[in-house]
Amino acid sequence: MKNKLYLIALAGVLMGTTACNDYMDINESPDRIAVSNLTPNFVLPGAISNSYYVQARRLNLFGGIMMNSVAGNSYSFGTPFVDEYSPNITSAFYADVWDQLFRQISNFQFIIDYSDPSGQYSQYKAIAKVMKAYYVQTLTDLWGDMPYSEAFKRELNLTPKYDKGEDIYKASIADIENAIQLIDGKKGDVPASADIVFKGSMAKWKAFANTLKLRYLVRMSNVTGDMATYRDQKLATLQGASFVNADVTVNPGYSQSSDAQQNPWMNYYVYTSSGARPQNWTLVVPSEHISIALNGNKENDTREVYQKFKNIIDGRRGRMFTLVGGNVEGVRQGATPGQPGAASGRTVSRTGDGLIIGSQTITATDPEGRKAELIQKGSSKAGVLMTKAEAEFLLAEAALRYPSVVSNAQGHFQDGITASYSYLGATGAAAYITSVNLVPKLGWTGSDQNKIEAIMTQKWIALTGINPEQSYFDYTRTGYPVTPLPTISLNPVKPNRLLYPNSEYQSNTNNVPSMAAADVFAKNKFTPFWAR
Repeated sequence: MKNKLYLIALAGVLMGTTACNDYMDINESPDRIAVSNLTPNFVLPGAISNSYYVQARRLNLFGGIMMNSVAGNSYSFGTPFVDEYSPNITSAFYADVWDQLFRQISNFQFIIDYSDPSGQYSQYKAIAKVMKAYYVQTLTDLWGDMPYSEAFKRELNLTPKYDKGEDIYKASIADIENAIQLIDGKKGDVPASADIVFKGSMAKWKAFANTLKLRYLVRMSNVTGDMATYRDQKLATLQGASFVNADVTVNPGYSQSSDAQQNPWMNYYVYTSSGARPQNWTLVVPSEHISIALNGNKENDTREVYQKFKNIIDGRRGRMFTLVGGNVEGVRQGATPGQPGAASGRTVSRTGDGLIIGSQTITATDPEGRKAELIQKGSSKAGVLMTKAEAEFLLAEAALRYPSVVSNAQGHFQDGITASYSYLGATGAAAYITSVNLVPKLGWTGSDQNKIEAIMTQKWIALTGINPEQSYFDYTRTGYPVTPLPTISLNPVKPNRLLYPNSEYQSNTNNVPSMAAADVFAKNKFTPFWAR
């Protein structure tokens, strides 16, 4: 049965809840489905698609700005993204990401807790555990300690206690392992149309679960003591495991039929279903930082961060962004026209076809035909939970740090670059790999530390416009890739985390930790445990 987005959205509304607020305000109506009649096969697609909606839009924007991949178009908007550039981090700063993801995680929890004495929904529960762990990691990596063990219970507990990040990581890994056990048990119905990720392939869900588990463990690369012992014990359980070998995508039936049915990234950044440009098309442009990297530092910028890119023209650039005079033209974060990085009278690049439609191409040649085809293909394109490129770079880092668990670090590194080229529909991956492998910190040469920087740099490029928040987490953990601050930054370092949102201080007052704005920049007890 083909999934309908309006039904999925309805499931999200019915089951929506944050950590501390009850969103189960359901009035009886013949047009509504009673909560008592909801089953996992109905809730699952809505939980997945509504979670991805948050990830594709606001979380994507946050990650892109923090990692200096995108900038505000100061030629059209004066001084855009002042709060992000400063950064002015308050309890309102990207608080919607917290509030909306908590709602959707409660949907996964509903499936996990669903009374199922016969085991009919065992495979649904396995999927829900994996997806819960996927988004819980995002939340705790952005905010540190958070409600977990008592959270996601809707009206049963509106003031859940806060759990330590270490305990949340352990509980999430336990969820992943239990999901794998359920998959291996092969009990119950196999999801088909309700599975908008793998269409019922539980073998692929198992590989994704293993890869997510590895992401958790590699993120703990710097921990010491008992957590390091725990990490190493869990890494050993992944020897011989299967990992994802293709992009992990979500598609509940995206189309250009309406704005609500479009791929949410497309609708937010490129075109609405009617063919109008959303504000972000003009506002969000490539940064000078990524432009210099992709163009091979043609400007001969003398700053140290750009020396490794010199004369290495990236074949992905024209698929990631439109070219102006044969190059990506970006804006320096914080600069206004006439200032360095924003010379007067320039035309800046915009989002390119590779980010909009992936490896697909546009066959129409006339402007109107091209526009129509781009809207159709971009609107229906699947969203991305994890690219093959990200998985390969994750495996490359794991193989470099833990060679007894994962092997062939260089092979995974090069496969990550190749996968990125393939995803974007770019050509020349082999030649690019040959070139960068002569350059420490950009290719597979030099010290192990050089190679870690190369992994993070290539991962940053590959995740730009797709899942840039993962590069932000890598940066807070490793310091790579080196990322310049905006010109108007009031702090000498990037934030390590965000402040808890207003919704917590208003509704969970007795449990939410009291923090100062300065705490987000310091390395202290509030910093996510793996980044201290």
